[in-house]
Amino acid sequence: MTDPTEQAKAHFFEGNALFEAGQLNEAAARYQAALALVPGRPSILANLGVTQCRLGQWTQAVTTLSQATKADPAHRDAWIALGLSHEALSHWSEAAHALHQGIRLGANTGQLWLSLAMCRMRLQQPVEALHALDQAVAIEPTLAEAWSQRGSLMRDTGRHAEAARCYEQALAHGGDESLNRFYLASVRGDAAPAHPPSLYVEALFDEYADDFQTHLVEQLNYQAHNTLLAPLRASGQRFERVLDLGCGTGLCGRLIQAQAGAVDGVDLSGAMVAQARASGVYRRVVHGDLLAFLRESAEPVDLVMAADVFIYVGALDAVFEAVRERLQPGACFAFSVELAGDGSKLKLLPSLRYAHSPTYIDRLAALNGFRVRQSWQAPLREDQGQPVMGLYVLMEPVASA
Repeated sequence: MTDPTEQAKAHFFEGNALFEAGQLNEAAARYQAALALVPGRPSILANLGVTQCRLGQWTQAVTTLSQATKADPAHRDAWIALGLSHEALSHWSEAAHALHQGIRLGANTGQLWLSLAMCRMRLQQPVEALHALDQAVAIEPTLAEAWSQRGSLMRDTGRHAEAARCYEQALAHGGDESLNRFYLASVRGDAAPAHPPSLYVEALFDEYADDFQTHLVEQLNYQAHNTLLAPLRASGQRFERVLDLGCGTGLCGRLIQAQAGAVDGVDLSGAMVAQARASGVYRRVVHGDLLAFLRESAEPVDLVMAADVFIYVGALDAVFEAVRERLQPGACFAFSVELAGDGSKLKLLPSLRYAHSPTYIDRLAALNGFRVRQSWQAPLREDQGQPVMGLYVLMEPVASA
């Protein structure tokens, strides 16, 4: 009778050969066959778990690798794969622990320190994150993403000169040109790019979508949607066709729904769009750029609203022009901007939000045939317990001569 242990060894070595050849599914099958013969063998569990990690089978990998590290706490590769699998599942604490164990056992690479740093940042542990990023760039000085993340950590703590140096290093080592130049402008006082990289805005709100309303309304005391629409709601005016620019999860749509015939929304974040659609408020919600959304149709509308959206748009020349094309006589353009407090017409702040001055808004209104019906200043939200002031504006198109 064939010895089960010898059979398991044969399956194990076949699995190793398949793994090296890049045939990962076949390798996993061989490791599983070996485990069926010798359950709980640490080396087989570790290799299967690493293979599952490479295949993106994160949940299965976590189960397998947890058994492997319990059976052999000194298995470096199992700890690293376990950490990466937890990271992929957004299990930040478990990922940080496992990655730390793997690094402690000798897996000392810049990329692993960067992964650990990202977990520490998610856990709101800036001191530990900075230590990990320092280790990453010390080991691998050309690791652009580590420099970029270090710059963002410096920016968040107000160390703008050091942040600028980090973004310059990221650019020098091949980091994303548009993102890092955008970040650099926010801390160095350069002329603001006309618009933020769409990749930045989309990723920001895709990540933010699940906790958006709770975080914004309850923790940041967000008021822009209520403040902007309060005069229109008090008027009782009816709006048959409404466009909600940067609709997010639908906060403005819900407020105006009782006075609207059909509300259409647009948002750059796919995750936000899914929530807005699920709200049942909108006739349709488009996943895309708000300018393209405005230009896709010539259908006249009665209200275009944009609450706390233009902070992520930047220059508004093309937006005003496109909105004017869609508004029929008597219609309203309602929006808020973050107030530029130093006289700047358009400024990119270290928060990576744009601020606009009343002068800038008045100039665009005059150029595009709008009359300001009402404007006022009031808080938009809070930042570290302090109100962030906004400019709220209701405009209407001026009748052509």
